[in-house]
Amino acid sequence: MNMTLTSPAFADGERMPDKYTRLGENLMPPLRWGGAPEEAKSFALIVEDPDAPSGTFRHCGVFNIPKDWNQLGQSADTAPGGGPRFSENDFGNARYDGPQPPKGHGLHHYRFRLAALDVPNLKVTDSAGVEAMWKEARSHILSQTSLTGTFDVH
Repeated sequence: MNMTLTSPAFADGERMPDKYTRLGENLMPPLRWGGAPEEAKSFALIVEDPDAPSGTFRHCGVFNIPKDWNQLGQSADTAPGGGPRFSENDFGNARYDGPQPPKGHGLHHYRFRLAALDVPNLKVTDSAGVEAMWKEARSHILSQTSLTGTFDVH
C-alpha cells in the first residue's frame, strides 16, 4: 500500500484557504495520512514553496512525530502539551508559517511532504532549520508522500 497525505482544508492541487496563509490567520492546516509501512518508527513533514523568487522557501518542518499518529490537527504547531518538534523555518520561526507570495508573482505551489522514518527520533536541534532536519531525515526514509496546495496574490 502506498502512503497517502490529505487535508480536509483543501484537495491536492487546489488553492489553500486564506486562513492557512500569512495573509489570513496563519493557521497550520489539518493533515491526515495512511498507508505507512509497519516498520515506521516516526514521521517527519516539511512544507516548501519551490516557486519563491529566491529559490525553494521552507515554511515548516516537523519531526519526531510518533509512529502511532496518523494526523496533525489544525494549528498543531501551537497546541499545548508538547508532541512533535518543529524546526526553524525560513521566516526564522520554529512553527508553521503559511503562504505569503509576493503580490503579482503568480501561482505558488506549497508542497507538504511526509516521510515515514526508520528511527524514532532525529537528532537535530530546532534551530538547525528545516533544510538541516530534512537532510538528516532523508537517510532514514522508508516511504514518503506529498500533498500540494496553491496560492497567489493578485
